[in-house]
Amino acid sequence: MAFVWLLRKVRRNLVILILRSELKRSPNFSKASNFGRRPRNSPIPGSAEGSSSSSTTNRQPKARPRTGRAEETLELLTNHFTVSVHPKNTDAYFYQYDVSLTYENGDLVNAKDIGRKVMDKALETHRTKLEGVHLAYDGDKSLFTSKSFPEPKFELKVGLEDASSNRGSTGGNVGDGSDRKGSGRSKTIIVNINFAKKVSMDSIVKASRSDPSEDSQNAVRVLDIILRQHAAKKGRLIVGQSFFDTSDEQNRDKSAVDVYQGFNSSFRVTQGGLFLNMDVSHTLIIRPGSVIGFLLCNQNIEDGNIKAIDWNKAKRMLKNLRVKISDANEERKIRGLSERSCKDQTFEIKQRNEGPDGGEFRSVKEISVYNYFSEYRKKRLGISIDLPCIDVGKSKHPVYIPVELCSLVNFQRYSKALSTEQRSSLVEKSRLNPKVRKEALEKAIQSNAYNKIPMLSDSGISITTQFTKVGARILPAPTLTLGDGQDLSPRNGMWNLNNKKLAEPTTVGRWLVASFSSDYDMEGLIKLLINCAKKKGISMKYPAARYTENPGYKHKPAPERVDKLLSDIKSSELHRPNFILCILPQKKNCDIYGPWKRGCLSDYGVPTQCIVPTRVDDHYLTNVLLKINAKLEGLNSLLSMENCSFLGSVSSKPTLILGMDVSHGPPGQADMPSIAAVVNSRRWPSICRYRASVRTQSPRSEMIDSLFERQPDSTDSGIIRGALMDFYTTSGSMKPEQIIIFRDGVGESQFNQVLEKELKQIIEACKFYDNKWKPKFMVIVAQKRHHTRFFKEEYKSYKNVPPGTIVDKIICHPRNEDFYLCAHDGKIGTSRPTHYHVLQDDIGFEADDLQKLVHSLCYAYQRSTRVVSLGNGSGWGYLGSNKCGLNLVGGVAVAPICYAHLAAAQVAQMIKPEDYSSGPSSSQAAASSSSQAAAAPIPKLPLFHEAVADTMFFC
Repeated sequence: MAFVWLLRKVRRNLVILILRSELKRSPNFSKASNFGRRPRNSPIPGSAEGSSSSSTTNRQPKARPRTGRAEETLELLTNHFTVSVHPKNTDAYFYQYDVSLTYENGDLVNAKDIGRKVMDKALETHRTKLEGVHLAYDGDKSLFTSKSFPEPKFELKVGLEDASSNRGSTGGNVGDGSDRKGSGRSKTIIVNINFAKKVSMDSIVKASRSDPSEDSQNAVRVLDIILRQHAAKKGRLIVGQSFFDTSDEQNRDKSAVDVYQGFNSSFRVTQGGLFLNMDVSHTLIIRPGSVIGFLLCNQNIEDGNIKAIDWNKAKRMLKNLRVKISDANEERKIRGLSERSCKDQTFEIKQRNEGPDGGEFRSVKEISVYNYFSEYRKKRLGISIDLPCIDVGKSKHPVYIPVELCSLVNFQRYSKALSTEQRSSLVEKSRLNPKVRKEALEKAIQSNAYNKIPMLSDSGISITTQFTKVGARILPAPTLTLGDGQDLSPRNGMWNLNNKKLAEPTTVGRWLVASFSSDYDMEGLIKLLINCAKKKGISMKYPAARYTENPGYKHKPAPERVDKLLSDIKSSELHRPNFILCILPQKKNCDIYGPWKRGCLSDYGVPTQCIVPTRVDDHYLTNVLLKINAKLEGLNSLLSMENCSFLGSVSSKPTLILGMDVSHGPPGQADMPSIAAVVNSRRWPSICRYRASVRTQSPRSEMIDSLFERQPDSTDSGIIRGALMDFYTTSGSMKPEQIIIFRDGVGESQFNQVLEKELKQIIEACKFYDNKWKPKFMVIVAQKRHHTRFFKEEYKSYKNVPPGTIVDKIICHPRNEDFYLCAHDGKIGTSRPTHYHVLQDDIGFEADDLQKLVHSLCYAYQRSTRVVSLGNGSGWGYLGSNKCGLNLVGGVAVAPICYAHLAAAQVAQMIKPEDYSSGPSSSQAAASSSSQAAAAPIPKLPLFHEAVADTMFFC
């Protein structure tokens, strides 16, 4: 066995030497001295002389050449429902009208807040004028009808009770009358309706025939709005295209936040025509009722001790929620909390006084909130006296209400960062197995009766209630190579390392153990870890030293605890170790994790692995050693090149693989910078080793803006330059002839931006260091946040599809190249396939070869012995962070994308809270101008120590 392995290695190295020799003789080869710096006499990228069509052309996603044909096939059901259009309606139209809402004085009404309520009232009040016209309103500025109104422009007057108070009335001090202005009265709102344009039904007919026109997307948008209008009429909570039945009580429990199950419905144009894609969806709803009760439950205060409430957390949690004020019949939005308690918070009140001559005069009196409600409102207050007040006013005009008089209104969607308990509850309730999910969808498609919606039926549009059948292919798992040249074929997306050595085991020489948990048997853990390492081929000596946290620091802030322990390590006479094993006191949301990683990777320059050894066995220790080996430049397994003929040009021509992703701060924290992460392959022809570059950028900014950054001194400090330099240095002084880019986290509306902004920067970075060098590019977007599911019928039941399932027909894009791949074995819930879109392919992959390459890269992941399923989310990654993504059963991505996720998540936790200030809320941030956003300083990430910067620290 060892001889076979040695023979393979010699053959591989011989091929590499021949390729390097040929490349050095080629005219495109340049020496290392020119790498990363623009040649002295070369034109500047972007100038007329240096520009090329490759960087200025208006790029479009790649058209589909053909579909794959290899491997065995099977038939599946998918949650896409066929939409048909009667041919007689080809000449019909939808009519679009612009809608604006104003008060009688001309002031605009925020339609997003009360638009539907106003429109419903208008339909009720002006029933005669609008009779016979079926309409769909988007809740904001657009209205669609199936036939035109008699007049192209008209207005409707609507009397709406408490319009201002229901959605934020004018603020004022409690008791001066301004906070109750309009309360209980009817305000007149003018609905201005103006004809905008006609949307042809012909574009929908063409979409149903798999021949979409330029207007098909607008027509499909009208259909989606019709579904939202239908849900609104049924009184459902609307979140995008997801609808939740507010009368459903089945998901209620005793927590502060309840999980509600609904469904997502949207129309999609595909190869097979027009489909309705329907899936089960979940959201979190704030439990209505007492504000105090909500806070006690939300902060897990079981004994009901109000004094234990953390009011700083409460302020963040309550902001922008709506409350009903008792005995006032009005709803208000919470702006914040008072700085002082109810008995100490004062304001000025105007009052009438009788003069000595019998006349009246006005005076200003300062009074506490508590005394005002006791004397003027005749409220007998109890627990509020020593608690902050709820502020429902404006920033310059606060309105204070005692907390016991406020109750949270029904059906408010929870949009803050999830706690560990909330996340666990959401994950548990959203894990529907295929059989249960399919039954729920069958019930939803029947109960919604979409064929009875007047606007659809009038237009000749009908939707089948049968799941669509699609053909699928099963790709075999790639062969992996382990230690001593031993080949291993994974089964069901997994492989077993029992009695097997790692492909390239490392040596753990001088290492330390640092523990923040004094109760653990450190000696026993060390012996078990060393023994397991020996079985895997890792040479691991006994640790040079062990350090345990001083018990006196246990209750101090995490950064201080970390600084103290690292200080003790540095002050010892030992040389700097090459690895530190850190034992954390708790597994989830440990506040030590971020500061510890920052201290080790940025300040000390030592790789580290954090563990919480609650259950130590061989499986657990093996997983720990996989991460340690990868961080110390070992390889756990690698793809067997000899058995991967489809790798073709990837293994025969120098190929750089990039994984790119952007993670954003949790909901409600709009000031947190976004984290852009790019990983690059190294040591070609290996495609299993990667290095990461991470940068901060403007909050909520999805496009990466630091790929190419030309400096005044004619250098490039962008991310891509570092990736190219690393590839060149580690791959025998060869530049990549091909660059394959995997991009995660972007929607279809952003595909052109990926090409026009990000790919353009990458091309400029390549041109900047060598104007004559023209590598070929391939751009692939991986989408996990979608609603397509597959069901495999088996013994009159339904199960998850097997690993390696590929679907590239019927439900895929009618023109562009895309495919669905489910690489993992779904044990829990319903598997979510990853949707891959090929935006550009200069390399010219055959469909089969590309799909096999993508599938194989799912097995290049070094952190585990199985193809892992990653959860979606909008928070800072998924490694020990708080996310608020609700589609938690994620798809599988290729290894480069997984690593980009990991790098962003880990680095995000290294940012100190003082690095950014407490910024505005999400709504305020959205309202800010772009110039203000651009002026906001973006905190820089800590620089990685040179000893760890090029390692797989993120594993």
